Amino acid sequence: MAIVYCRDAPGHPWHEPYHDREYGYPVGDDRALFERLALEINQAGLSWLTVLKKRAAFNAAFDGFDIERVAAYGEAERARLLADAGIIRNRRKIDAVIENARRLAALRGGGETFAAWLARHHPRGKAAWLALFRETFTFMGGEVVGEFLMSVGYLPGAHSRDCPVFARLEPLRPPWLIAEAGGFTGYAD
Repeated sequence: MAIVYCRDAPGHPWHEPYHDREYGYPVGDDRALFERLALEINQAGLSWLTVLKKRAAFNAAFDGFDIERVAAYGEAERARLLADAGIIRNRRKIDAVIENARRLAALRGGGETFAAWLARHHPRGKAAWLALFRETFTFMGGEVVGEFLMSVGYLPGAHSRDCPVFARLEPLRPPWLIAEAGGFTGYAD
C-alpha cells in the first residue's frame, strides 16, 4: 500500500492529511493506539477512504476511544452502535472493538500500557506480530495487524524512501527505524 499510497494520496481531500500527518508516525498514546486499531478492524474488507470519512462518527460513537469506557459497554451500547448509521454497523467488528477494549483495560490493570506492550515486544517480523496479536486480541487478520503496525511506526513500509513524508519521519525515529539502525533485518518473516 505504501508506495501506491505515497503516489496517490497527495491532493486527495481525505487521504493526503492522513498520509502526511499520521500514517507511519510513532504513536505513544493509548487512546490514539486504540483508535487506530479500531479503525483498522473496521476497514477490513472495505476501503480506507470509507473509514476516514466515518472517522469523526466513530470517535463520537465510541466515546473518543476511551478504553475504560468502551470496555464497560454492555448490550445497550452495542445496540446503540448497531443502529448508528454514521459508523460501519457490522456486529463482528463492533464486538471486536469492545472486546479489544476489555483486553486493553486488563493489560492496563496489570500495570502495562498498550504503548509499553508494543515497545516490549519490538522488534519482530510481521508473522511474529500477527501470532502475538492473535493470542492477545480478537479479529486480528494479517491486513489489520500489518496496517495497524505500519500506521503507528512499528513495521516499515508506510512510506517509500523517496516520499517527502519519509524525510519528516526519520528524525522522529519510529520504532522500526531504530531497530533497522541497530541491525534488525527480520521484518519479512
